[in-house]
Amino acid sequence: MTGDRPLRIVIADDQASVREGLVLLLGGVGGIDVVGAAADGEQALDLVAEHQPDAILLDLHMPVLDGIGATRRLVAEHPGVAIVVLTTYVDDASVLEALLAGARSYLTKDADRTDIARALRAAAGGLTVFDPRVHATLLAAASSAAPAAPAAPALAPGPGALPAGSGQTPAARPPDLPDGLTQREAEILSLIAQGLTNGEIAERLFLSNHTVKTHINRIFAKTGSRDRVAAIGYAQRHNLG
Repeated sequence: MTGDRPLRIVIADDQASVREGLVLLLGGVGGIDVVGAAADGEQALDLVAEHQPDAILLDLHMPVLDGIGATRRLVAEHPGVAIVVLTTYVDDASVLEALLAGARSYLTKDADRTDIARALRAAAGGLTVFDPRVHATLLAAASSAAPAAPAAPALAPGPGALPAGSGQTPAARPPDLPDGLTQREAEILSLIAQGLTNGEIAERLFLSNHTVKTHINRIFAKTGSRDRVAAIGYAQRHNLG
């Protein structure tokens, strides 16, 4: 993106509802122009060849050609296109494969449009944005898996960002969370138990207040908690505090 030209992006996701939602969501962001939407990796490659976008928002699990294969071909055939992975699972092993294949940033699908737009702009500018929950672990794993690889690009500044090679790793989270809690929900529940307000949680995790409220409602529903006091009790009983 140069001067006043908008950031041109392609979106690739096999779920029509998600894909169409992302087109509407990001199409309403100033300075972003969605030039194409693909249902699989092959379509994504065709659209990139046709439109030459600045960045692509890429799901990992797609038919015909998945996100890993698409990433490898994009890096080989269109090295100037920044790749931002958008996936459902923070612990998806294929995320690391995507990063090693050349993806520049990684977000989960609970990210709001501000997070996604920021990641796309940062990626197009040569920076990297990782979901705060997992970026340190992924960088450490990538570093140990490929010690001869080129240095990782600089991280875009933001809460939770760590410089590459810092050696820091996040605190371990129990591998099996109770009552269907996701990693993000467990993280937010832990912050509730520490006494943080919604606004403080939003700032800590770089989320919108609306997103935090949505997560808390899901936490209450899954844990059977009527209020924050009950949720804190639940967190303490399950060592999530």
